[in-house]
Amino acid sequence: MGESAWHTLKIKEIFRVLETSENGLTSEEAERRLSEFGPNELTKEKKKTILSIFLNQFKSFLIIILIIAALISFAVGETLNSIVILIILLINAFLGFFQEYKAEKAVEALKKMTAPRALVLRDGVKKEIFSRELVPGDIVYLEEGKQVPADVRIIESQNLKVDESILTGESLPVLKEVCTLKKEVPLSEMKNMAFFGTYVTYGHGKGVVVRTGMETEMGKIAELVQETIEEETPLKRKLNNLAKQLGLIVLFIIGLVFLLNIYVHSKELIEIFILAIAMAISAVPEGLPMVVTLTLALGMQAMAKQNAIVRKLMAVETLGATTVICSDKTGTLTKNEMTVTEIYANGKFIEVTGAGYKPIGKFLLDGKEINPSSDKTLSRLLEIGALCNNAEMIKDDGWRVIGDPTEGALISLAEKGGFSPEKLKKQAKFITEVPFSSERKMMSVAYSNKKVISYVKGAPEKIIDRCNFILENGKVKKITPAIKKQLIKTSNKMAGKPLRVLAFAYKELPKRKKYTFKDMEYGLTFVGFVGMIDPPREGVKDAIRKCNEAGIRVIMITGDHKTTAVAIAKEIGIMKEGDICITGMELEGMSLKELEEVVDKVSVFARVSPEHKVKILQALDSKGETVAMTGDGVNDAPALKRAHIGVAMGIKGTDVAKQASDMILEDDNFSTIVKAVESGRRIYDNIKKFVRFELAANFDEIAVISFAAISGLPLPLLPLQLLWINLVTDTIPATTLAIDPPEKDIMRRPPRKRNENMILDMLPYLLATIVVCTFVDTWLFLWGLQYGIQKARTLVFTGTVMFQLFLVFNIRSERRPFLRTNPFENKYLVLGVFASFLLQLAVVYLPPLQAIFGTFPLDLIDWVVVMLFALIALAISPIIFRWRKST
Repeated sequence: MGESAWHTLKIKEIFRVLETSENGLTSEEAERRLSEFGPNELTKEKKKTILSIFLNQFKSFLIIILIIAALISFAVGETLNSIVILIILLINAFLGFFQEYKAEKAVEALKKMTAPRALVLRDGVKKEIFSRELVPGDIVYLEEGKQVPADVRIIESQNLKVDESILTGESLPVLKEVCTLKKEVPLSEMKNMAFFGTYVTYGHGKGVVVRTGMETEMGKIAELVQETIEEETPLKRKLNNLAKQLGLIVLFIIGLVFLLNIYVHSKELIEIFILAIAMAISAVPEGLPMVVTLTLALGMQAMAKQNAIVRKLMAVETLGATTVICSDKTGTLTKNEMTVTEIYANGKFIEVTGAGYKPIGKFLLDGKEINPSSDKTLSRLLEIGALCNNAEMIKDDGWRVIGDPTEGALISLAEKGGFSPEKLKKQAKFITEVPFSSERKMMSVAYSNKKVISYVKGAPEKIIDRCNFILENGKVKKITPAIKKQLIKTSNKMAGKPLRVLAFAYKELPKRKKYTFKDMEYGLTFVGFVGMIDPPREGVKDAIRKCNEAGIRVIMITGDHKTTAVAIAKEIGIMKEGDICITGMELEGMSLKELEEVVDKVSVFARVSPEHKVKILQALDSKGETVAMTGDGVNDAPALKRAHIGVAMGIKGTDVAKQASDMILEDDNFSTIVKAVESGRRIYDNIKKFVRFELAANFDEIAVISFAAISGLPLPLLPLQLLWINLVTDTIPATTLAIDPPEKDIMRRPPRKRNENMILDMLPYLLATIVVCTFVDTWLFLWGLQYGIQKARTLVFTGTVMFQLFLVFNIRSERRPFLRTNPFENKYLVLGVFASFLLQLAVVYLPPLQAIFGTFPLDLIDWVVVMLFALIALAISPIIFRWRKST
């Protein structure tokens, strides 16, 4: 099948070869073919193996320093030190491997969640499946904005245009037709074929799948770029660079101390080597990259549970700095379940009852129920709504619509009036369709039933402009400028309620083979208006209030009428006193500089096209804003790429929009964006907590050893003891900071700045911690020396562990002193600290471990002294808190 010249065959012949029909395949046959032809996907990139993930744990610059330290230890006869260093390195490697393996699994799960889907005809029923499940012989639906899911032969085309630039380099979309071609036709001229990976830019159609996976044209040349959500984040790069810089600084200090101890203190070479090893170990923040990966991976998983699929790790960081959310209205701020509530026909307003898509309701004129079928004008209006429509109404658990929500509301309206779209379409013969476009702002279809009639619906101002006649009380009469003016006034009145208003018109056409859009859409007869409302989603008002408290502006961007947009914006709390609304026409006439001058006051952009979004982004970016922008269409892709956070809709979003985005909303809900921002802030805070702790702990150890070396004192901590401290404090309790719950005021404080210097921000805390810890450890060491070097080292060893175990509680908040935080909010942290304490007791009191780590059993007085000094760690945060408050 893969080698057949499909473009040369007639459709009946293709059906015969593929053993299929216009009703598609059965589920059983599709399953059989899937096992025969394999999944419809290109060969994937080589996955990371378990071995490669494990070996990656040893690629860190600082881990290499530790390996060198172990080798030097072995070379100078410190075999036990060498063995224990390597054992602890392996433990760290296994921990890193386990967490990275979990992150890889999370990434794979997210890829599955964002896998492309296709609309297919199976068992005679239209259904959505994963594109990878398509097989030759399937009948697929091709819709505007969607990716072509396989190589297909076109069997139905309604002005179907496909962008094939990714495959052929041709910049203009290709119009597809139902026809047969000669064998010699080049790929770029195969107008009866659509190819895997290309995009439908206009119209819609159907096709039969002829090739899948690596048999497709795209598969043959392997040009389809596979998306990946795993990339090194700016934060991770900064931390890795920090680790390298720290290592180089420590190597410099080691060299300085090495020379000082040889020429000033005249120490033995072996003792100096052990000192150098100790300093190298104290410098290694081995948990740093591991915890960043773990925190981001866990954050991505948590967001996925909240319907926010983060495709790029960098988005997790940037979310915490978001200052502006530019949101589409329909389906994001609102329910996307349009309900017709009002009709204007025959110069009168008719109320329509009922809510949602459920086709049950009444038509009320001046409060009295009327029968639409007894009124020619109203009947024609419902007929237009039913026929000029591509949506489908389905009843399963409830009523839902496949297609546009506006068209779903019109189907519901027609059904309420006793006009079944299904019956009407069977009675009349479909001729042609001119799909809606943002330029024309209307859609038209032609049906033949004794007469050929063009049914048209669209934006009121556009429809009225093209009308020459008006239907009133069943009679057609000439439309005058005064009537047009009155109709525009009526439309504006309905839009101000706020209702989304559509105008309906028709035209009788002469019988001929082909009709152009000019034939179908000029010289129309006006019928009436339909007013519908899309109510705000549950929780949107609270989400916007939360944004306001968090210092985040929300801007509504919509293609709707200005009065409708402003009314909704005021209702949900986006538009406040002093805010302004700018229309697409006004935006078109403004320079970028002019927009920059007023953008701070704009809360609504109405009647705008997707192309305008880029201009809005440029203006906001110039003001230093960090912008999250939502989008769902093909034309939204440039704006989604340009935004700091591009947010695509998971339900109504096109494949193009999803691939250009950083994050996908599975439920298309604005509240989900706000939850994601909150998660982003929590994740960034938790990474910052760990960095603050890790640097404080590592610099403490360096400072203590350096002070002793420069002062000519014996080494206060042995290499194995340092490794143990890093394992016990960094790996067990500190990593639990990754799951620390958010602070209560996390969404009541302004966003962090994009260019925030994390290290500079925590410098006062680091300096205070280093000074206090160096003083505590030096005092303990000097006090313990009177009882012997082994006990002195045990006091410093235990004192450092306890100091850091208390410090981890103190590190949890920058804004609240320790006494105002609840340590039991993070039960895993408490358990981790308790486990570390028990392990330290084992090292101090169990004889086999005493021999390995060189410890001495401490008595009650020793513990009282150690605990009193270690508790000083809890005072650092309140001191820094008060100092910051006073400055």
